[in-house]
Amino acid sequence: MVRHVDGTSAAVWVETARAGEVAVRLPDDADRGVWRAPTFRVHGHHYALVEVTGLRPGERTAYELLLDGEVVWPRPDDPFPAPALAASPPEGPLRLAFGSCRTSVPHDTVHEVTHGVDALRTYALALSAGERGPLGVVPDLLLLLGDQVYADSTSSAMQEFIASRRSLEEEPGEELADYEEYAHLYLLAWSEPALRWLFSWLPSLMIFDDHDIRDDWNTSLAWRHEMEETSWWHGRVVAGLGSYWVYQHLGNLSMEARAADPLWVELLRRQRERPGQEVDLTEVVDAFADRADREPLSYRWSYTHPLGRSHLVVIDSRAARRLEPESRAMLDEREMAWLDEQLTGDVDHLVIATSLPYLLPPGIHHLEAWDEALVGGAWGAPFRRVGEWLRQELDLEHWAAFNDSFDKVAAMVNEVAAGRRGAAPASVIFLSGDVHHSYINEVVADGGSRVLQLVCSPIRNPMPVVIRVVFAVIAHGVARPLGAALASSARVPDPPMRWRGVAGPWFSNNIAVLDLEGDDLRTVWLAGRRVPGVDDEPRLSLVADVELNVPPVGVALRPAVARVHPQKTPRERVRAAAPVVLGAAALAVVGLIWRRRSAR
Repeated sequence: MVRHVDGTSAAVWVETARAGEVAVRLPDDADRGVWRAPTFRVHGHHYALVEVTGLRPGERTAYELLLDGEVVWPRPDDPFPAPALAASPPEGPLRLAFGSCRTSVPHDTVHEVTHGVDALRTYALALSAGERGPLGVVPDLLLLLGDQVYADSTSSAMQEFIASRRSLEEEPGEELADYEEYAHLYLLAWSEPALRWLFSWLPSLMIFDDHDIRDDWNTSLAWRHEMEETSWWHGRVVAGLGSYWVYQHLGNLSMEARAADPLWVELLRRQRERPGQEVDLTEVVDAFADRADREPLSYRWSYTHPLGRSHLVVIDSRAARRLEPESRAMLDEREMAWLDEQLTGDVDHLVIATSLPYLLPPGIHHLEAWDEALVGGAWGAPFRRVGEWLRQELDLEHWAAFNDSFDKVAAMVNEVAAGRRGAAPASVIFLSGDVHHSYINEVVADGGSRVLQLVCSPIRNPMPVVIRVVFAVIAHGVARPLGAALASSARVPDPPMRWRGVAGPWFSNNIAVLDLEGDDLRTVWLAGRRVPGVDDEPRLSLVADVELNVPPVGVALRPAVARVHPQKTPRERVRAAAPVVLGAAALAVVGLIWRRRSAR
């Protein structure tokens, strides 16, 4: 997997079947040398990260991967293009593919009925065949925004593996229990041929969300206490965080950040002490993960990444939470101070990635803020338990449910947009996933940077149709007046910014590609679809192609107009409107029945 890249270096991460020395070489430029790294071991699995240096900014060059001198990637019979290292261009334009929520199930007809067509795999197949999509160019980077694996909702293949090791009647049943099971889950998620090629060809960055550990991870202190009372939670979270560092986080880091990482520093120290021997890092990784869970301030999962003349800030919105009711926060004080330092101007675009959407539909935002106040005692002690039950059952745990943190970030963003933290960027863009539908929101402002929320979810885990109907009716209808009234009753202050929907929602499996070029901003959402009788693989299809006007800073802002290019046929318009119409009709029927019963 090609992970962090910059203008002159790239990180190549591998898992191998045995111990050895991993090397990267450029077959078309042998004079550039060979870069090597020994494997290290965690719970019996072998890994290496090779730091390739001396690349030329903007160049794309083929590479080979060797284990003990033998070429192991690409394979001789590999039908895909040669893997490549692509050093970052020194300045724009930049294309960033992003998305979240991908389940690892087979790609047969049965699973495509239940889980839909895998958008990321379809995109990989299209890129490998030379297709470039609506933008006409390949992306520079892939950003995966959480739920790369589902530790709590496993496939039949994963359950078969678990059953080969322990009884499914034992806690935690069909969920993951330890590092060995996580390692197998990552194998199932990333070894599909098209995805394996994509990861070897396109640089990737990642951040976790709840399902990488467990649904509703760190929703509240009550949730945390409930987990700690189980027999299996400690082993699960240690394995989850330890494997996340190995499989996902290590590759997020720049060479400078990695050189300061405590686990990487310890690994290099042990390798210097024992040259020629594979270092076993198992105990160190387990101890690190245990401490990171118990003491969130002991480690930072958030990171930054340069995007040419723009800047990407990736926020950990799960492990860094403070859950004590009197000081509840999405980010603890150390993490919030770090974020405050990162959110500055003097860039073309400031891109903020958070697995959980910062800007929800306004009605849902009010409901989550009200629920936090309810648990805090705004309606009195009897309603605290009701609020906690609602929080966990309805997943009321986004930024709005951490109202103080929302307000602090809003203050930072408003200062950036107003040019009080350096020259105002053309836009401040939040990228998110999690919610199993995609949309665009825009902050309403008179001037300064345009502030946008772009959401792409899911890659492959669609929301059931019935829930889509309920969500469409509630989120874009009932929730707005109801949420505002409830928030007012709990004396929740109005948020420090106003926003509106620009485009969406789209409920299909999709992957988005953001195109940043100067003051221009364009985003496409792409999906996979089967074409009966054409071939065996899905074809790339366009869900939405949205161009947003980003005027020069200082020019009065007018509401963004999203030009969604795909033209719907009358039948497609009916299908799109059907959930809302059916939902409204269902509510009307329920209301009529209630009125008749009340009149008796």
